[in-house]
Amino acid sequence: MPAFITFGRVLFAVLFIYTGATKLFGIQATADFIATKVTIPEIAAPYTAQLETLTKMPIAQLLAIAVGAFEIVAGLMIAINFLPRLFSLLMIIFVGATIYYFHDFWNQPSPDNAKTLIDALKNVSIIGALFMIFGYGRGPAKPAETAYGDI
Repeated sequence: MPAFITFGRVLFAVLFIYTGATKLFGIQATADFIATKVTIPEIAAPYTAQLETLTKMPIAQLLAIAVGAFEIVAGLMIAINFLPRLFSLLMIIFVGATIYYFHDFWNQPSPDNAKTLIDALKNVSIIGALFMIFGYGRGPAKPAETAYGDI
């Protein structure tokens, strides 16, 4: 794989590794934010109640831990090029869900929604990069010729 693609993949993954770590280091703040944005559907309420009883943690805190761990693992897997298609597809779904739940600019009045709209567009561009990783995968099976700087 060309060195620039490897370098770009690692730099791109730093975003997810860092944000996942900040979620885990600030679990309560992340859980509070999740609790304000995400509502558990009634059909899932009995299962979440069981999880809360089993773990003795509120569901928002469990989600904060799961999301932080997922971002770190997915970022690392994309960085080291291990199952990049699977993890980029999972991250596409995850980032799309964050747009819907956390960057809902369509529910805000026009002058106040500018920052949220920019954050949503930033996430759309991240989804675009994830689609490139998904399309490229691990790279060509047998490169036609080795270029200078290839790893």
